Amino acid sequence: MLHAFLLVILLGDVRQPGQPMYFRNINDCNYFAERVVKKYGNYYDLPKNHIVTAYCKPVWISAETKGLY
Repeated sequence: MLHAFLLVILLGDVRQPGQPMYFRNINDCNYFAERVVKKYGNYYDLPKNHIVTAYCKPVWISAETKGLY
């Protein structure tokens, strides 16, 4: 088993499906979490279901897990 950080992305309150991204380093995970939520232009009037949230969750994974960065 290996300690890693899972990048979790929410659109509104819905967790987005897809291939999970695991990171060995919390700083790398936080870099991508920060980049995913950036928006350009007027975003104050967005509906709640268009608001993006991203965070890194500590998890235990198998050393053979694919998608480990």
